[in-house]
Amino acid sequence: MALVVITGGVRSGKSRAAQELAESRARAGQAVMVAVFASESDVEMVQRIEAHRASRPEGFEVIEVTGSADWLGSVPGPTLLVVDCLGTCLGRAMLETWDETAQVGADMGCADELPAGFESAFVSRVGGLVDALASRDGDTLVVTNEVGQGVVPTHATGRIFRDELGRANRLLVDVADAAYVAIAGRLLDLASLPRDIHWPED
Repeated sequence: MALVVITGGVRSGKSRAAQELAESRARAGQAVMVAVFASESDVEMVQRIEAHRASRPEGFEVIEVTGSADWLGSVPGPTLLVVDCLGTCLGRAMLETWDETAQVGADMGCADELPAGFESAFVSRVGGLVDALASRDGDTLVVTNEVGQGVVPTHATGRIFRDELGRANRLLVDVADAAYVAIAGRLLDLASLPRDIHWPED
């Protein structure tokens, strides 16, 4: 089994790279399943989802799942699982955690403070998902987002989402068999880069 992680910013080419890699595995005879997490929240998002569906090869099986890790047990071991993407997965996990902990009618998008129990429940849910992906008995390809390189989010939910996605990315890259960052359509091999920092020699 192998774990491959491709991270990057918006429109950086990470999903294209993942699809090309998955297609090469499919040509070699491996079954491919793509896990997606986006919800049809508005007209523009519906259009984005339809565009993604149209771009996938017909032979890829698609599973629409939640933000928990329970669904991973239904993916056959020999199948290449493509998670596209971890950011929307954690967004889904955050929505589910909010529904479980917040008062009815509370707006997650502009929360000034987190409901009691929200942070620990969300962190636990994210940790369980990362552990399950890292220990999966089968090939796994995770597409994820780089966040937090701009201003600090205004609301508490945005800050904890940024923190947990960044932490999840780091943990997955640490245990990945191969990891890349996509930048403007090019891929940088993270495994070739130093993990530790050293003071320059005189």
